[in-house]
Amino acid sequence: MKRNTVGTICFVTLLFGLARVAPAQSRGPCSSFSPAGTWGFTHTGTIIFPTGAVPVAFVMTITIDSNGDFSGTQTGSLGGQISTTALKGTVTMNPDCTGTGTGYVYDQSGSLLRTVVWDLVYVDRAREGFAVARSLTLPNGTSLPVIMPGQGKRMKPGRGNE
Repeated sequence: MKRNTVGTICFVTLLFGLARVAPAQSRGPCSSFSPAGTWGFTHTGTIIFPTGAVPVAFVMTITIDSNGDFSGTQTGSLGGQISTTALKGTVTMNPDCTGTGTGYVYDQSGSLLRTVVWDLVYVDRAREGFAVARSLTLPNGTSLPVIMPGQGKRMKPGRGNE
């Protein structure tokens, strides 16, 4: 009788232990809603137009929801011309804390100015992120080479990993 009781207790303990470990291993350190919240980002670099390279610098605030949709505003300098624009787009996060972002940049009247695609890496439990622009496309379909790394920090958590 004692042997069966000890065996049963060991078996139940093992099952509870596996039940707690399995979901954590399958999710990885990041999930699709980990970046949810409000972020502050900076980007600096160069956009290469047919007429030559133009330096750029942007600061932005975006809010990402648990579905990966975001919106926000940015103030930037494009060749020394300062403007404030609106941003909308989507971000994804993989279990290994890498991801992609696609942002649509609009002027004050709501006209699309450009579409930017970023490769992303999230660190510190998705409290900080690093980005590099993969592509920049104008509304007419023209793709411009871009050198534009960025860095951001989550300012307010959303419904992601805290």
